[in-house]
Amino acid sequence: MLTVPSSPMNASFDPERLIDRIYEAGLIPALWPALLGELGAAVGGNGGFLFGVRDGYTSAVNSVEYDELMPVFLQGGWSERDPTLPRAIALDHSGFVTDHDLLSEQEIATNEVYCNFFRKHGIGYRAGTLIPMPIGDSIAIVLPRHQDRGPVPREIVHLLDGLRPHLARASLAANRLGFERALAQVDALQALGLPGAMLRGSGRVLAANGLFDALMPSLFQDRAQRVSMTDGAADALLAEALGSLSPANSRIVKSIPVAASAGHVPMVLHVIPVRGFARDIFTQASALLVVTPVDRAAVPAAEVLQGLFDLTPAEARVARGIGQAETVDTIAEATGVNRETVRSQLKAVLSKTGLSRQQELVSLLAGKAFPGG
Repeated sequence: MLTVPSSPMNASFDPERLIDRIYEAGLIPALWPALLGELGAAVGGNGGFLFGVRDGYTSAVNSVEYDELMPVFLQGGWSERDPTLPRAIALDHSGFVTDHDLLSEQEIATNEVYCNFFRKHGIGYRAGTLIPMPIGDSIAIVLPRHQDRGPVPREIVHLLDGLRPHLARASLAANRLGFERALAQVDALQALGLPGAMLRGSGRVLAANGLFDALMPSLFQDRAQRVSMTDGAADALLAEALGSLSPANSRIVKSIPVAASAGHVPMVLHVIPVRGFARDIFTQASALLVVTPVDRAAVPAAEVLQGLFDLTPAEARVARGIGQAETVDTIAEATGVNRETVRSQLKAVLSKTGLSRQQELVSLLAGKAFPGG
């Protein structure tokens, strides 16, 4: 059983109840923000953070106190300059550490992140720990403390070390459950006859269904940095899509045309950002890939094209018309708009499908290989 330091800030702290809350959060990701708040309060701090770590901070969950501050920390360059993370990784300590375990008093007093960010927002001192995940990434749990309270006392660190095994087991449970959810998603796509894979981080395969596996290595290859494609044009678009998987673009679905070859029909690859709660941090899941084969026998209906490529209804009608070898003038006459409007809509279609020429669109929708493809 955990012992509580004889300090007024922890006088009402119930460690057994907190351990129960830790394991609840391991099963229900949405509970982590509240748990971080409870952990912070238990050690005389003000809230808490949980970071995904892979070559720096990648994402975060925080208690409600920091809903507005966390995006500033991650996107304003402060996280990249935080000196404590590389020091903690180098120390490789299986327990909680404080600022003074990682930095000298002089460094703390003069460091720009401490002076211009942490203390400006009431985060004078911190205690934190790194927990490795089976996928090679880590989870960092950080509990801040206002500078007016002084450095985190050693007895508080001992208390947190008593909680750390439970936090580690809950994190591992969340990681496993997240992986099982990823498998369930790609298996659901298999039931619909669609190849699919869940990606993590910058684009490594986390889970894939059998139909997607069958496309490797002829079409997809799971390389060290990210999944890649043997089709050079499609791979360039995939790299661009994966590179834009940021919180600011978290609702943007990228649709990528894949030319036909001797081994497969033409396809459309959808890159769908993963959104949600802490489950994304524990697995580092970043995107769902869905591969939609294009029927060689018929040009898809306008409604299908609209869904495949995120087109407007008007753009989808233009795309279908072009796929059926209709001219811009014919489409304009049939839809009752002028030819310049149709040309503008066609330009939008090419942009959204990642193509550069009208003939490429015809080839894709007609089920033929691109010239030179």
